[in-house]
Amino acid sequence: MKTKCVGLILGAILCLFLSLLLLGCNESKADPKAEAPPQAKVEPDLDANNFKVDHPDQFPLATAVEYKAAPALNVTGVVQPDITRAVPVISLASGRVVEIKARLGDTVTKGQLLLRVQSSDVSGAYQTYMKAANDERLARLQFDRAQTLYEKGAIAKSALEQAEDTEGDAKADLNAATEQLRLLGIDKDHPSGIVDIVAPISGVITDQQVTTASGVQGLGSPNPFTISDLSYVWIICDVYENDLDAVHVGETADIRLNAYPNRVLKGRIDNILPILDPNIRTAKVRIEVPNPRLMRVGMFVTATFYGKQPETRAAVPATAILHLHDREWVYAPIGAGHFKRMEVVTGNMLPGNMQEVVSGIKPGDQLVSNALVLQNTVEQ
Repeated sequence: MKTKCVGLILGAILCLFLSLLLLGCNESKADPKAEAPPQAKVEPDLDANNFKVDHPDQFPLATAVEYKAAPALNVTGVVQPDITRAVPVISLASGRVVEIKARLGDTVTKGQLLLRVQSSDVSGAYQTYMKAANDERLARLQFDRAQTLYEKGAIAKSALEQAEDTEGDAKADLNAATEQLRLLGIDKDHPSGIVDIVAPISGVITDQQVTTASGVQGLGSPNPFTISDLSYVWIICDVYENDLDAVHVGETADIRLNAYPNRVLKGRIDNILPILDPNIRTAKVRIEVPNPRLMRVGMFVTATFYGKQPETRAAVPATAILHLHDREWVYAPIGAGHFKRMEVVTGNMLPGNMQEVVSGIKPGDQLVSNALVLQNTVEQ
């Protein structure tokens, strides 16, 4: 009996061993893909700008207030010289340039020497002067002699009058020749073949058409220099046809320089040109602006025109605006510790560290007063 029990136990152990062996063989042939766990699925947030915080009371709120703003139209423009204040430098004598004392871009004063010209016109003018001086001296002697003869009854009164007329003509010729030398800048007592050309006004040289050894034509073009008085300049803007109703002659405009964004200059709309560009449908608007020695010819500016009727906009503390990725955002509470990040378009800075909001929110909306603090909390 005992031997029979041992045999049954050994048989059971053998069966169990064979079962485990067969099971191991089947496992080695199983498909790993079929037995792999299911792939994880990521459920995206339907609104990535919604955030929940544990203690919303840590983020004080502010209320957007109402702000009356004049409607603004922003256009680009270019600084140009006022052509009424641009004076050409002309040479009355033709000849060759032997010396240049100023260059393009220099600031000059009235009467300053700009260039010297060697001219044959000087010799001709001096010759005319000398001839007129000799003729006048001879005519004066003849007139004096005629007076003496008339007093002694040796000649008729008509002869005296003729001598007086001749002497008067000679004086006129001498005065004209003297004036010609003066205009050429020549001293009649010390004649020279070099003519000095000086600045007619004070300003900046905005154009130069001569170099050393080049030739100039008397009273001819091109002019050697052009001097512009830049104490006042023009801003030439392109305004689209649909926006022309916001621009009126005589009104003022704000001018902001790209080089000095924090400076705001005031200008007066001087003219709206009557010709419209047929390609881009814009009209040229000219603004006259006093130049505080900041504006240079060719600078780009932004001109802001203001309409008559004010617009209602929102104003919020500047700290409520978050500058992120070249865009501007605010956080608004939506209940149960949730906040929504909303994009806005801001306007000008206002007194009291307030910021104008053009679009995105309206007066009366609740916002987080310090958006940067909330943003730092969300990123953590």
